[in-house]
Amino acid sequence: MKPDERVLKKRLDSLLSTFDSRYLSSDPLLFVHRYSSRQDREVVGLISSSLAYGKVAGIKRSVERVLAIMGKSPYDFVMHFKPAKHAPLFDGFVHRFNTGADVACLIYFMRQMVESSGSIGSYFLRGYEDENPDNSIKGALTTFTENVLSLDSSAVYGSKRLSEKAGVRYFFPSPSGGSACKRLNLYLRWMVRHEDGLDLGLWTEVDPAKLIIPIDTHLGRISRNIGLTTRKSSDWKCAEEVTSHLRRLDPADPVKYDFALCRLGILDKCPARLDPVKCSDCLIRDICVL
Repeated sequence: MKPDERVLKKRLDSLLSTFDSRYLSSDPLLFVHRYSSRQDREVVGLISSSLAYGKVAGIKRSVERVLAIMGKSPYDFVMHFKPAKHAPLFDGFVHRFNTGADVACLIYFMRQMVESSGSIGSYFLRGYEDENPDNSIKGALTTFTENVLSLDSSAVYGSKRLSEKAGVRYFFPSPSGGSACKRLNLYLRWMVRHEDGLDLGLWTEVDPAKLIIPIDTHLGRISRNIGLTTRKSSDWKCAEEVTSHLRRLDPADPVKYDFALCRLGILDKCPARLDPVKCSDCLIRDICVL
């Protein structure tokens, strides 16, 4: 039985006030807050969200290493990036499925985005506003990933055509293939939602009401536990279903609950299996449908 929506909203709002910016250290978003300029934040946001898979400690180590190489202004590093000169700086870097070459290509792609449109945000807006009459995030991300992956990568990977096995592709999945696009939706949340101590509100042209929740296996499980979805696969359709339920709680800002819900998994407060001790202390135990 699904919980009453009024009760669900009350519990999630309580969760929202509990897990606020005081918990920023448990999230890769913390790296974006180190910088004050819009340009640096766009760059650091895309790097941090792209590497946001795996355990938090490993994510933080990897992002820290990349940013240390990029120096005081990651944006300046991007705009002066020359593959032959700077790509070797990332030799030996490994983050699970990705290597230093993949990060170098990501940086090279960012340089081309900015040179083409003036900023990463403006490059994304091509797909959000053009030939996308309902301004859907699905349409925008589909166009964005297609455009990005068509940029020149030969100076990094050595071939004119981007290989299907190129690791940089992992940073730019498309919803057209069913992917939940968790890390890209995470980046959009950071850039689009109004400034609240967590998210930054930089891309004001994008409506927060259109955003899709960044869902992965853990958030998918938690969402099933509280009746937000019945889908077993944490794919794009699952993300849309969860977002649809959250939109009924807040039509203008449905993904505002993402950070707080994720703390339940990241801080091990919602175990994969029922745990009498942990579950008894859960802040939303009375809306769990298990």
